[in-house]
Amino acid sequence: MEKLIVYLRMMRPANIVTSVADILAGIAISGVLSSGFSVPWLSMLFLAVSTACLYGGGIVFNDVFDAELDKIERPERAIPSGLISLQNAAIFGGLLLFAGIALAALNSLTSGILALLVAIFALLYNKFGKHHSFFGPLNMGLCRGFNLLLGISIVPEMLYSHYYLAIIPVVYIFSITLTSRGEVHGGNTKNLYIAAGLYAIVIFAIAYFAFINDRLLWSLLFLVPFTFMIFRPLLKAINQPIGKNIGAAVKAGVISLILMDAAWAVTFDALMMAFVIAALLPLSLWLSKLFAVT
Repeated sequence: MEKLIVYLRMMRPANIVTSVADILAGIAISGVLSSGFSVPWLSMLFLAVSTACLYGGGIVFNDVFDAELDKIERPERAIPSGLISLQNAAIFGGLLLFAGIALAALNSLTSGILALLVAIFALLYNKFGKHHSFFGPLNMGLCRGFNLLLGISIVPEMLYSHYYLAIIPVVYIFSITLTSRGEVHGGNTKNLYIAAGLYAIVIFAIAYFAFINDRLLWSLLFLVPFTFMIFRPLLKAINQPIGKNIGAAVKAGVISLILMDAAWAVTFDALMMAFVIAALLPLSLWLSKLFAVT
């Protein structure tokens, strides 16, 4: 049981909940819930578990590639502390990524390809991207963008008309990753101001889509708390750009993805799904108290 908890800690369970929220938002965007046909519950399950495995595997490999650095900066993590060997962690991460791709492929070949792209870009980020000031955040953003598309791929044909929506999570995760640059040693306010501007673009973009779909009022039900949740800690970090404040801003940015996904769902006329997604927020917050988010 103790070993299981260590592996769970490596996977960042609170973050995994947000990746499932991305899938549910993508499913809502696909229109499959309002198509008049029976809901493909099994496909929804495949994609939800797929993204959980992909995200967990990507995070595990983050620790694998950072093992030497973590001996200095974060010696309490599982690998540098000796709780899990580097080899076992790599095997565990590989199995998770393989399972994520396989489960997605059970829905469709398109879903499998998207899952493969998520896995590839996660590995690229962990090995190379995180060390680059621009391509690192972009790389991480692409992982989330493909994840939203993975949800939409429950109806593969819908990707042709909705692929461009992936730009929004790319921009948002770019902002969070940019902010996280100063999480350990503190950061400069320039990155934080850029992140604030990009956050604003994301909020107005979702509001625009909600407006043209005549769902703005419902969307604001989720966008307003989303705005409050991300900007409150970010403004504090701007005033005092120390590691603790930046870490809090990153944590809030990651977990509040759930509210952003709920806003996406209601924007595409899936109100019940929006409430289901929003209900994941307390779960993610609870898990964030038990397991690290960053």
